[in-house]
Amino acid sequence: MGATGSILVADDDAAIRTVLNQALSRVGHEVRVTSNAATLWRWIAAGEGDLVITDVVMPDGDAFDMLPRIRKARPELPVVVMSAQNTFMTAIRASETGAYEYLPKPFDLNELLGIVGRALAEPRRRPSAPPADEQPESMPLVGRSPAMQDIYRMLARMMQTDLTVMINGESGTGKELVARALHEYGRRRNGPFVAINMAAIPRDLIESELFGHEKGAFTGAQYRSSGRFEQAEGGTLFLDEIGDMPMEAQTRLLRVLQQGEYTTVGGRTPIRTDVRIVAATNKDLRALIHQGLFREDLFYRLNVVPLRLPPLRERVEDIADLVRHFFRQAEREGLQAKQIVPAGIDLMKRYRWPGNVRELENLVRRLAALYPQEEISAEIVEAELQSAGRPAEPSRDDLPEDLSLGRAVEHCLQRYFAGFGGELPPPGLYHRIVSEVEYPLVLAAISATRGNQIKAAELLGVNRNTLRKKIRELGVNVYRASKQP
Repeated sequence: MGATGSILVADDDAAIRTVLNQALSRVGHEVRVTSNAATLWRWIAAGEGDLVITDVVMPDGDAFDMLPRIRKARPELPVVVMSAQNTFMTAIRASETGAYEYLPKPFDLNELLGIVGRALAEPRRRPSAPPADEQPESMPLVGRSPAMQDIYRMLARMMQTDLTVMINGESGTGKELVARALHEYGRRRNGPFVAINMAAIPRDLIESELFGHEKGAFTGAQYRSSGRFEQAEGGTLFLDEIGDMPMEAQTRLLRVLQQGEYTTVGGRTPIRTDVRIVAATNKDLRALIHQGLFREDLFYRLNVVPLRLPPLRERVEDIADLVRHFFRQAEREGLQAKQIVPAGIDLMKRYRWPGNVRELENLVRRLAALYPQEEISAEIVEAELQSAGRPAEPSRDDLPEDLSLGRAVEHCLQRYFAGFGGELPPPGLYHRIVSEVEYPLVLAAISATRGNQIKAAELLGVNRNTLRKKIRELGVNVYRASKQP
């Protein structure tokens, strides 16, 4: 467990106070609990506590309002904040107001104990929050699924650093949106954000586009031209579809990352650069390395902080929030307010979304523009999805080895019901059948890994938060399952 200390806990939920008190005391910490912000602040002002765990919203105050006061009075006191308002802005605000860590509710107790141990062993001062008038007001990312919570927390940690980030995800998952969020909420927000798509530029012009060129450097170069590195000076350069960068340009980019300088095409004088690099790809760069199409040394320079964006089919619980978000955008553009009936949302959750969030956005915009009724029926949604051309399900031989739990269950059920005319049962019955199929799979994975949820999640092909959610939903007794032979 590591270092122990005195911990102050504030939460208006008596059950959470009890759980935290027992768990923290069991591993050797001294714990004081309260249900209100006033008592918490009194303890902090008196110099008590080595660490604070607090809910964001309490009956008499908001932890985000208290955090600047805590940082001013006791800058080395780590504060862990918890919240049921699990949005990207919650994670960002927690980071900017000086929280040591942010945990969405419901939280994993073992993860919290690990955070407490690290915080007590290595207390640190958080950077100052930027002025309020510099904060963007829009919500750049939408979703409350466990997968998105992982992304929010990772982004919040990266905001105040210049570490190079590699974003991997299918087309349409929002890679540029994440890159812009890193820039607009980070310390380079006052600098430019410059994006370049490697797949959209002729290969023989990529070096000139990136580094600029001198007059006469090649045929047609009638004047000096600045490159994207020069345009992004002091800000962020987003290299989209980095897997399509030719080897010659990869070599030059590696030099920039190693030495912090570059030369223009046709130039001789090195130019120092101060740019944060965020790269993105929908390709397997490790496979490209084995094929000799991507430099291994460049991969490790770019992959300092890897970030995987899940496809929409792995976060279907976010579809309702995304639909509302896109309808609100359509309203701001002058279209009539609309909503989709619950049965229509259920149809969307069963669709594969090969185009991911971008495809969903296009569908919602089409519904907002083409249909006059305020409430969109399930029949309309079904017709639009069919017109989009739902991709055929793969055969068993075509299934990838890393097929996730949810997709495997869905595939098996669709094959089963295909024998009865291809029609899936009503949503309620369908979800009950899915649960009955998933329960023994989760139970077997927990048993096979002796209760190690990280390894069990890898075995099932899902992330750890998704597995935790499944354990809660299915009522799996982890302790009993881990003891089974």
